Amino acid sequence: MEPTKDQKIWQVVLSIPKGKVASYGQVADMAGLGRQARYIGRALGKLPAGHSVPWYRVLRTNGQIAFPEGSPTYLKQKELLEQEGVEVVDGRVLMRQFRWQP
Repeated sequence: MEPTKDQKIWQVVLSIPKGKVASYGQVADMAGLGRQARYIGRALGKLPAGHSVPWYRVLRTNGQIAFPEGSPTYLKQKELLEQEGVEVVDGRVLMRQFRWQP
């Protein structure tokens, strides 16, 4: 049985190593979805309770956290990234240093 579009996305995100990040566009491309970067956030928002998918490792192309600064989800993503050694400065990760290059 062919995995759903959401499952393909989740599989890619599961493969991002600890301490690395990927952009929404990179995840879309690796999941075989071409230019559907905007869909990636929606798919990650559908994750079931208790999942182990590291959603917080996915950022905008420029390394910016997509959630409004100071919001609970923004703070959670920043905290989880920093726990893995990913430096977040002004809501942004230096993609040159932390981008996952499979």
